[in-house]
Amino acid sequence: MLQIEGMTKTFVSGGTELHILKGVTLRVEAGEFVAIMGPSGSGKSTFMNMLGCLDRPSSGSYQLDGIEVTQLPEKKLAEVRNRKIGFVFQAFNLLPRSSALQNVELPMLYAGLGRKERRTRALDALRRVGLAERINHKPPQLSGGQKQRVAIARALVNQPAILLADEPTGNLDSRSSVEIMAIFQELHAQGVTIILVTHETDIAQHAQRIITFKDGNILSDERVQEPLIASPSEEVFVT
Repeated sequence: MLQIEGMTKTFVSGGTELHILKGVTLRVEAGEFVAIMGPSGSGKSTFMNMLGCLDRPSSGSYQLDGIEVTQLPEKKLAEVRNRKIGFVFQAFNLLPRSSALQNVELPMLYAGLGRKERRTRALDALRRVGLAERINHKPPQLSGGQKQRVAIARALVNQPAILLADEPTGNLDSRSSVEIMAIFQELHAQGVTIILVTHETDIAQHAQRIITFKDGNILSDERVQEPLIASPSEEVFVT
């Protein structure tokens, strides 16, 4: 699913080279649920930008679902981002004046899908995250947990090869965080490949594998022997 060999990223600031990633090598199989941790400045956020094809490495190889993406022209790279990758962000990144349904439909507009298919897929995605009764609600009418569920539904509608979640529980209370992790675990059980960045150890323990970054390198890559099982409220379900 995801194969990285010798990935580096260097920025130049004031004539000084800053080596953010220093030769990262990593393989993630299809259907895995991986958490990425590390202190500020460890390189984990830069690494996620590379995984999401939001930036290019300075050197190294990155194959996503069998495609070498590092040398793709920008137009092709944008197509890969839209078709292969679903994004979930800490700040939700929803359009405040659009309904939940319209927010979820947005990626499909870029993909050129027809109106009927957009609505069908969006409704299905919202049902999967337990928001079938709130499709016409706008973000200001939703709780933080509900907003994040809309964001997850939006990330799923193009049926991506991989779901990238950057601090998805960072703005949520404990109960909402557990509900979101329950959704991720159920999606993982259905075969969705998930890579999640978090600074919270208890959130990372819901994954099956934890990769820790330090100083631009992978410090550790460990299997979680007994992942925490999130128990959602009754209204949260994924089928």
